[in-house]
Amino acid sequence: MLLRRWLMVICLMCPLLAAGCSRETTAERAANDYAAREIAAAPVHGNLPDYSLPPDKLAQADHLTTIDNVRHFSELAWSIVQLILLLELGVVAWMRNRAVSAGRRLWVQAYVFAFLVLIARTVLNMPFRIYGHHIALKYGFSVQGWISWLVDTGKGFFLSWLLYGALALLLFWLIGRTPRWWWLGFSAIAVPITLGLLYISPIVIDPMFYKFEPLALHHPELVEQLEHMGVPAERQFLMKASEKLTTPNAYVTGLGHSKRIVVWDTSLNPRQGVSPGVLWMVGHECGHYVLNHVLIGTLMGLASLPLVLYLAFRFLQAMIVRFGGRWRIPSQQDWGALVILLLAYALINVVQEPISNTMSRDIEHNADIYGQEAIHGLVPDPQRTVKDEMDADGLRGLNDPNPGRLIEFWLFNHPATGRRAAFGKAYDPWAPGMEPKYFKK
Repeated sequence: MLLRRWLMVICLMCPLLAAGCSRETTAERAANDYAAREIAAAPVHGNLPDYSLPPDKLAQADHLTTIDNVRHFSELAWSIVQLILLLELGVVAWMRNRAVSAGRRLWVQAYVFAFLVLIARTVLNMPFRIYGHHIALKYGFSVQGWISWLVDTGKGFFLSWLLYGALALLLFWLIGRTPRWWWLGFSAIAVPITLGLLYISPIVIDPMFYKFEPLALHHPELVEQLEHMGVPAERQFLMKASEKLTTPNAYVTGLGHSKRIVVWDTSLNPRQGVSPGVLWMVGHECGHYVLNHVLIGTLMGLASLPLVLYLAFRFLQAMIVRFGGRWRIPSQQDWGALVILLLAYALINVVQEPISNTMSRDIEHNADIYGQEAIHGLVPDPQRTVKDEMDADGLRGLNDPNPGRLIEFWLFNHPATGRRAAFGKAYDPWAPGMEPKYFKK
């Protein structure tokens, strides 16, 4: 009965949170139908009329797609298998013993246990991460040296340890105080924690990895355009991505006073004016900013958390009854129970991943629409601009024109490049009988 109630709550909340994204206009429907027909008529991994690659690049894109897909699903499976192995081999029980022997204070035990678990998982996942960086260097997506990459990996480990230790301490304390309802209490406490992390991330965490400066210091002409699209000048920043990366990009981050749009310096050439393609790219991010997509996406994730933790709670009880003796984890008050919860989350993530990616694609699709409408009047031909930018972006990133519906559904948090290009070419809300979604005619 309780599970059914949470399912009903989530089913009701998610449409409300995404209400600003779900309304489909006549022009949008026509462009979506056009893109769907184009993709349906094309072979999987083949070129599309509105987005195609040269034969050699198409072969590279196909090879890179295969690598990414195999690596992703292998890593997904390994994240489950490694936790089972750590439990079965008694490693988790050993970690628990080391944490308990480190001191009587719970916070000491929490951070020792979190450190040991994090070290084990980092080492076990390191081959995937090393190979991923190797591929980025091989295909020219990254120019970051291995020493710098290792330093960033170390920073990420340290930040994760600080956070996971605190969360482990909080969760362990809740389990001890409310053994049957800790999942609900942790869901409630996770709201301010998540929103707080969202607020401090661009101020404290991001500058540990990249340098940031006001965009107005380098590209005042772009600042003016972004203000026209709805982003105040003081919320616009330039990230020095070129020290590590080669691909152009921009993103929105933060909450409240820390909310901002960040443009990578790889997207801009100081000796040239702002191209129509860059205008559409930043217009897309302005859509995220104005439509509060970061907050909406965060709230949608938080809305599902009680259900996820409730399922993890039930899984934990069943595993302790069935395997507690073998794993030497007698109860949920044992530190080792936290690893069983990690296993539960890894299993739930298999189902949750395509659902969250579907919601993300809807949000990104609406940001595309906002960006295309925002550049109307700023560029000669918005439809051509979007298509050309998708062509250029796809060529730089070796994006598969038509990855297949199942792979797009499961793995893509943006619509596939070919779909975005076809939609952009066909989307014309300024035509007679049509209506823009976000800007008045």
